[in-house]
Amino acid sequence: MIIQFCGLSGSGKTTLAKKVKKHFDATPINIEIIDGDEYRNNLCKDLGFSKEDRHTNIRRLAFVAGKLAKYKVVPIICAISPYEEIRKEIATSYPDVKTIFIKCSLAELIHRDTKGMYAKALLPDGHADKIKNLTGVNDPFEIPESPDLTIETDEESPEESAQKLIDFIEKNAKANL
Repeated sequence: MIIQFCGLSGSGKTTLAKKVKKHFDATPINIEIIDGDEYRNNLCKDLGFSKEDRHTNIRRLAFVAGKLAKYKVVPIICAISPYEEIRKEIATSYPDVKTIFIKCSLAELIHRDTKGMYAKALLPDGHADKIKNLTGVNDPFEIPESPDLTIETDEESPEESAQKLIDFIEKNAKANL
């Protein structure tokens, strides 16, 4: 099984994946986190933020996930993955891909602003520090049409969100072990 997250920056993708991995470290289910930020700094640092580059980034992350899944590792791809087209491509290119929407309101993301990116994206046009391609603000994010699971990190505690994902993995991974 491959889990592909999709959700805006700051929605809690990596935090959630780390909580879930910690839970499964003491079980036979082996989880590996493929963190979009970490991979962008290493494997994908040649890519920008055009739609084409974002697709290439997701394809690379999915390729790594596919290799891990062959060895009974459950990879969690923690990336924004803003386009339904590439999410569907990944779901049809690899066996047993589950799409999980990490949902959080824009108002809450602006409040959290864990990386300071929303403040920069909301600066006036022409400001030297303005970010022009922040997904969900001034770059598109397509809500998934039919995710396998939706986790609402602005409505649930981190523990509730983690438990939802733990239950989902336990239910779906047993067939693959």
